[in-house]
Amino acid sequence: MHECVLPFFIRKVGKVRKELIQHLKQFVTDNRLEVFEKVLNNRTRYITVALEDIYQSQNASAVLRTSDCFGLQDVHIIENKNQYNINPDVTLGSSKWLNLKKYNELENNTIEAINSLRGNGYRIVATTPHSKDVDLENFDLTRGKVALFFGTELRGLSELMIENADEYLKIPMYGFTESFNISVSAAIILHHLTSKLRISEIDWRMNSDEKEELMFQWLKKTIKSSSMLIQEFLSKKNNN
Repeated sequence: MHECVLPFFIRKVGKVRKELIQHLKQFVTDNRLEVFEKVLNNRTRYITVALEDIYQSQNASAVLRTSDCFGLQDVHIIENKNQYNINPDVTLGSSKWLNLKKYNELENNTIEAINSLRGNGYRIVATTPHSKDVDLENFDLTRGKVALFFGTELRGLSELMIENADEYLKIPMYGFTESFNISVSAAIILHHLTSKLRISEIDWRMNSDEKEELMFQWLKKTIKSSSMLIQEFLSKKNNN
């Protein structure tokens, strides 16, 4: 079976995916599997992050690392004028475990990202001072899933994004400087909201099917020659 067909085939046949996971676990240490299980149990899609047209790879990559540290699984990257490149010295491999969704096929991809996230049940939240903004401490997580949009250090979020946001969130500040840089803002907001989320009664964890899919993807990324092992397994199963 050709490698490019495997993901489609496995997604369609849940039983095969379960069997494959058990097969691949043989090639991973018990310690690594324990880490996978622990991380999966703390992963969430209730909160997600969207980065709009970030041009400083160092700060943007720091957001990926922060997202992984606080248990987020998905990060959405909007490329309008600037192409986002991961800085491996900053991410320290964290991007390997995240799902990165890029929006870069249109001249302006912001609306596409907003519509996609809104269509998946997310509240579109602009992290920027605004006349209708809410302080971080008072932000209500119980109203539904949250997509936090962060903009560039120089200009912040685009007017288009701000005009199409559902809500506005700000970090209270008491000094002369008007804003934090993007990596600091993300760290502060995600620390506060994920901490609040984990002690709430909100059903924030991923479902069993999502966890299973991630376990499969992480095993593939961890094991050398995983594609060959999968093909051999499926060939034997098909022959039997």
